[in-house]
Amino acid sequence: MATARSRSRSARATDLRWRGALAVLDEMRREPGVTRAAVARRLGLSTGSATEITSRLRDLALLAETPAAPASRGRPTSVLVPHPEGPVVIAVDLRQEDWRCAVAALDGRPVVADGGPHHSRAPERVIGTVARAVGRLRDRYGERVRAISVAVAATVRHGTVVQSSVLGWDAVDLAALAGNAVVPAPPTGDAADPAVPTGDAGGLIARVGDASAPLLVGNDATLAGLAEARHGVAAGAAAVLHVTVEVGVGGTLVLDGRPLHGATGAGGEFGHLPFGDPGLRCPCGASGCWDLEVDGRAIARHLGDPPPRDPRTYAEQALARAPADPAVRDAVGRAATRLGRGLAGLVNALDPAVVTLGGLAQPLRAAAEPEFTAALADGLMRFRRPAPPPVLPAALGRDGALHGAAVTGLDHVLTEDGLTAWAALRSST
Repeated sequence: MATARSRSRSARATDLRWRGALAVLDEMRREPGVTRAAVARRLGLSTGSATEITSRLRDLALLAETPAAPASRGRPTSVLVPHPEGPVVIAVDLRQEDWRCAVAALDGRPVVADGGPHHSRAPERVIGTVARAVGRLRDRYGERVRAISVAVAATVRHGTVVQSSVLGWDAVDLAALAGNAVVPAPPTGDAADPAVPTGDAGGLIARVGDASAPLLVGNDATLAGLAEARHGVAAGAAAVLHVTVEVGVGGTLVLDGRPLHGATGAGGEFGHLPFGDPGLRCPCGASGCWDLEVDGRAIARHLGDPPPRDPRTYAEQALARAPADPAVRDAVGRAATRLGRGLAGLVNALDPAVVTLGGLAQPLRAAAEPEFTAALADGLMRFRRPAPPPVLPAALGRDGALHGAAVTGLDHVLTEDGLTAWAALRSST
């Protein structure tokens, strides 16, 4: 029987075995296309150590090497890329109007494989459609799939969707996306969901793989902020405040590459701060939410239009019309003022080094820059005004949440436990 001391020695040996490997893989992930020589310099590895580690990672199908472009000086080197048979994660982005599924290898670049509009927002229909897409990807990649990571336009608590104002959902279980779930499908030929294949056993069920890959669920705005802090315009900053406008406002504060989730994981619901008119009731159940002051619903209200079914598209159309229509320009300016003022409050409270704007936040700012800038400056505490944090457009655009889902999935895979499990899988095949 193994003693506590021998088990401790074994654990230390495992730690040492993977420490250098994880450092190399992290560099490949941080800078896709990095050369082995550059990785060795950054990590302080000798040529021999770098060669030994990369050789071991090749044998485990974790990375491959391709010749680098010839340099004018120095020895030839190679570019580190994900192994073509290596682990992958499935990243899912569930938005108000549509959904996407992507596959990301160890370099973290999500490649969209499937997607489409919601033909119904009923949760069982949305989840069923996406689960079938995930199942097809699991059939294609098999045990290479090591995690399924979902970004959803919803409040997420303890990894579970508890409410989505924009989708009209209350508590919803996404477990069907992970494994061995039987997902109800519409009857054969249902025109409301053309993505459903017909002709199988009456067309009533679709199976979604097994439970070997964990399901990871996060708020879409939080994950977009994580991606900007890790690999986007704010990469390297210690404290990043990300604010996005889609249908309402979302975001997160990322400290040293980790988003602050709060006690239960539901943190970052910036749109439900009471920065708005207390006479307006938000679909979340609260009154006076910031959400209602900065998106397409606010612009429609200022113009006397009924609440739009798709506030994002309405806002995009209003931003396009604003330069030629004074009334629309005024409505956009009012929304931009509320955006700038609320952002000032967050800067005062959270003290970020950098602020990133995602979704429609940056187009709204650009369409009414004077109003936004004045409201932001006026709302900042006096000591902050001479050197406020830079406010930068997000680099990843509408793909931010998908990139963030990939980041979260790979954070799960690229651990000592994750690599040990992968090595065991490889040795058994």
